[in-house]
Amino acid sequence: MTHPTLVRRDGQRPLLLDLFCCAGGAAMSYRRAGLDVHGVDIRPRPNYPFAFVQADALEYLAALIASGEIRRYAFIHSSPPCQAGCALTVGTNRSRGWGGTHVDLVPPTRDLLEASALPYVIEQPNGKAEIRKDLTLCGEQFNLGVLRHRNFELGRWSVEQPTHVPHRGRVRGWRHGEFFDGPYVAAYGSGGGKPSVPELQAAMGITWTDVREELTEAIPPAYSQWIGRAFLTQAAMEVAA
Repeated sequence: MTHPTLVRRDGQRPLLLDLFCCAGGAAMSYRRAGLDVHGVDIRPRPNYPFAFVQADALEYLAALIASGEIRRYAFIHSSPPCQAGCALTVGTNRSRGWGGTHVDLVPPTRDLLEASALPYVIEQPNGKAEIRKDLTLCGEQFNLGVLRHRNFELGRWSVEQPTHVPHRGRVRGWRHGEFFDGPYVAAYGSGGGKPSVPELQAAMGITWTDVREELTEAIPPAYSQWIGRAFLTQAAMEVAA
């Protein structure tokens, strides 16, 4: 791992670049962990809680690398969609994965992240685009009301996988005409006994957006807080050594 400068020359906290940021599910708790955050997404995100740039995430990252501005950042988080509505040259993530021509954005994202020479994370759900599962997190590990398994590929740093805590029951909702109760809500879609927006906000730990699509696309903030703290702890240990 190439450790970042943990205190910037301007006295502020280290900067994280949040690519494909959506409404800031990851960003809020990277901030809580000790990082300042800049978000980038192809769509307008008025609910994003920090500095935000509306742009094609990969084009923006490539421009930062070419200009040398990437050196402002200490760490990069990326949540590329596994498919998009049009080719990369037309616009990354224009449809946020809602059908259309399937384009796997993970390989070009990874290539640019490697070119950045910074530590990074690539996040994907189970069953989506292929990444190394260097880290897998589950809502039960954080006592959340969702399971929401997410996999993370870690570049230029590493962390020990925490124990996957046994689930306490089923996800609440309808399955093949039968209703099942359980301690978790389904953080996707809108039918089949899905939770209300307030229930989803409480289960995910997200308060700054009430847009269902943004809530169902987000990762629980507890995940990024855990990752951010682990990253900063490891970076600090390397600086001290």
